[in-house]
Amino acid sequence: MTVQTNHIKGNGRYDIVWEDSFSELMGQIKKLHLKADKYCIVADSKVARVYLDKVKEILEKEGLYVTTFVFPEGESSKNLQTIQNIYTHLIGEHFDRKDILVALGGGVTGDLTGYAAATYLRGIDFISIPTTLLAQVDSSIGGKTGVDFEQYKNMVGAFYNPRLVYMNLSTLNTLSNRQFACGMGEVLKTGLLGDDDLYIWTINHMYEIEERDHEVVQELIRRCCEIKKHVVEQDPEEEGMRAVLNLGHTIGHAIEKLKDFDLTHGECVALGTVCAAEISHKRGYLSTEEFYEIRDMNVGFNLPITVDGINPNDILEVSRKDKKVEHGLRRFILLKSIGNAVIDDTVTDEEMLEAFEFINGDRIDAE
Repeated sequence: MTVQTNHIKGNGRYDIVWEDSFSELMGQIKKLHLKADKYCIVADSKVARVYLDKVKEILEKEGLYVTTFVFPEGESSKNLQTIQNIYTHLIGEHFDRKDILVALGGGVTGDLTGYAAATYLRGIDFISIPTTLLAQVDSSIGGKTGVDFEQYKNMVGAFYNPRLVYMNLSTLNTLSNRQFACGMGEVLKTGLLGDDDLYIWTINHMYEIEERDHEVVQELIRRCCEIKKHVVEQDPEEEGMRAVLNLGHTIGHAIEKLKDFDLTHGECVALGTVCAAEISHKRGYLSTEEFYEIRDMNVGFNLPITVDGINPNDILEVSRKDKKVEHGLRRFILLKSIGNAVIDDTVTDEEMLEAFEFINGDRIDAE
């Protein structure tokens, strides 16, 4: 199954391809008519153990020169030092502007590889092969690349599109339950912000999704990609409406940082989405029933509804340093209704603190 993006500014359109194996990868690459002499596969240490040799073999069978760059797994590697190490590797392998990077792995790998591609020799092509649910439904689509800088998440980056996104859905079978749930944090967010039918469909197919039923998961990924594709094509560089994709991220990113990345990105987005839903509820946009359904669906998909060990005031402090702050105001995403997210820059510190109380495990445990 293939979907083509359209009307993308920058370095062009690209196909999003869903397959059940890597068997069609080379065929899809050939369609691009690339002139590359060299390919560098970038993967973290965990993914490399499982998939690197397979993908390398596929490329080498076509007589291509393939080198690899493996970095330690985890968010701690998503920094400028790793980018510098990629540059050093590419320079040592004499990569020029027509050569190709291949991002093999999850969101961290995709962000790192995309940013390296955007900046090495002022831009070379890259191919994305996302292997996690989180990357397949979200981070591999839309051209956002970048790294964390000191305590600031995704502070350095560029909008830069891949030439191809190739998804082998069988890679989801090797994900841990926690990593699969991480992806579901972004799935639920996607339905909530842009498609109430998808949100309801996801809830109604909870059992099949948790069982990783192939046809149901494929449909889930396809619909999430279609929603993100639609939003990104209208606002490629987040000058306006694309910001709705950040539902749950203002508080979610703060939690992620304050917990020193012990929680997954999807878990933090899920917690941040509960907070956004609570503010929306307090403003009269969502009914009490809708708010509690949003919160409780986290439980259904093995996502948290509380977090402990965080000083609420630290949430405010970290969120003030978020890259989404404009003119001193936080761009917060609220829900006018299920499936209808809006950008709001009037959310107060008091509203954020009150919303955080609903997920503050320390307060709940003390009651």
